Amino acid sequence: MIDAVTAGLIAGYGIAIPVGAVAAYLIMLGATHGFSTAAAGGLGAASVDALYAAVAVAAGALLAPLITGVRGPLRWLAAVVLVAVAVHLLVAGFRRPADEESPPDAPTARRAYLAVFMITSVNPSTVVYFTALVAGSTVSFAQPGEAVAFVVAAGLASATWQVLLAAVGAGLGRVRTGPGARRWTAAVGATVVVALAVRTAVGG
Repeated sequence: MIDAVTAGLIAGYGIAIPVGAVAAYLIMLGATHGFSTAAAGGLGAASVDALYAAVAVAAGALLAPLITGVRGPLRWLAAVVLVAVAVHLLVAGFRRPADEESPPDAPTARRAYLAVFMITSVNPSTVVYFTALVAGSTVSFAQPGEAVAFVVAAGLASATWQVLLAAVGAGLGRVRTGPGARRWTAAVGATVVVALAVRTAVGG
């Protein structure tokens, strides 16, 4: 059981820590709309990581060739989603509130969760990553307890990292003042996400 938990923690942090579209979006959510909204988005990413870990444990090495076969269309779908995210960041950042002291309309925690869930779920690398780990692991996932421990640990590891990113973004938001700073951070965030969309589309 300890081996399964350790493997799950390593796998969860391994997929969550590399900087990518989700990390950029969560930091921007935190800076623009606060910790709770960004944390909800982070839990959306962690949910997908846990789900794909479960799929990988259940399907084993048989799943990787199937995912690889549709990797191209999934890459383009992910790029389209990322461009939509970038547009949303720009619109929210440049929208002029009725009262300049009031922030622009914030997405609800539910919307943030669903948006990040969607962004993460269309990334074929996630399920391939977990499938490869499971296929090459020395842990016996034939035992239900071992499999559950791996999946839960992977999900918790991912969740803790995503929530940390939300906190970093919220911290940046506290030092950000005025509508000019709001537009600047929105423009930077949108540019980063568009760059990630291009890299995703070309298979980088």
